[in-house]
Amino acid sequence: MSEVKIAFWNLQNLFDTTLSEIAADYEYTPDEGWDEDALNAKITNLAEVIDLMHDGNGPDLLGICEIENKKVAQRLINACARDDYELAHIEAPDIRGIDTSLIYSKNIFEIVGEPKGHNVHLRYPTRDIFQVNLKVKENDAEFAVFVNHWPSRWRGEFLTEPYRITVANSCGRLADSILKYPKKDYLPMDDSQATIDKLNKRWNKNVLFMGDFNDEPFNRSVMVELKASSGEDKLEEEVKKTKGRQHTPSSENYLKLQAYFYNCMWKFLGMPDVGTHFYSDSTNTMNLLDQFIISRGLYYGLQG
Repeated sequence: MSEVKIAFWNLQNLFDTTLSEIAADYEYTPDEGWDEDALNAKITNLAEVIDLMHDGNGPDLLGICEIENKKVAQRLINACARDDYELAHIEAPDIRGIDTSLIYSKNIFEIVGEPKGHNVHLRYPTRDIFQVNLKVKENDAEFAVFVNHWPSRWRGEFLTEPYRITVANSCGRLADSILKYPKKDYLPMDDSQATIDKLNKRWNKNVLFMGDFNDEPFNRSVMVELKASSGEDKLEEEVKKTKGRQHTPSSENYLKLQAYFYNCMWKFLGMPDVGTHFYSDSTNTMNLLDQFIISRGLYYGLQG
């Protein structure tokens, strides 16, 4: 399998210039100086940086957030140098009208099924956990991509932490739905080698979480709730039999099983002035709020 180049970028309020029917975007209007010239300049600048990524080749897969709608996303794609980009996008009900989207190379990937937006409802709907299931054309390997933009810290890190914990649990539940069989399907399975092989084949599927998590890799939402770690020890665990059974776990053990993930960003934590987000008021001005988190199957390359 040849290399696949991946990136993520929070585009920082890439709005169009018209009022939205659902969004409170009064700040981004011609009356406030956000006109077509300003929008075109921003799109041009963003496209130039996207084209420079990965040694000037651009990414094959690019997750984006803080984009208002499909029309603006398509304008960004049209401004990029590559002509193989396609957009996966749905309009989400975020109160500010900003969406998460995925740009992918149609030469490398094809979409399997329909993209899904998973909305977490607090007192108001959060930004989407945007799911796109892809197939790599070269080898038919499938994987699920979740583009994230977790609730912000604007009212303070600790006051808003429960919101991100809530979304992290939702991400874990979505991952479990891919990596595990539901109760109704598991209970009829027999205690056989064929069953444990089937369980582990599903357990080893490719899952990628990317996005602006608004928390660091060591924060509770990412490390404890989503179970994204810095090492391999928990990642090494396959589905195993329970004592007293020949091949498979008991229904209780299997249904309680939770997948661990590998956080690809941990290695940058010890590097001075290295990060993905600059915030001058923080003790560390560079933070690692943007992350790539992968399943054991993707980490070990067990399914291509």
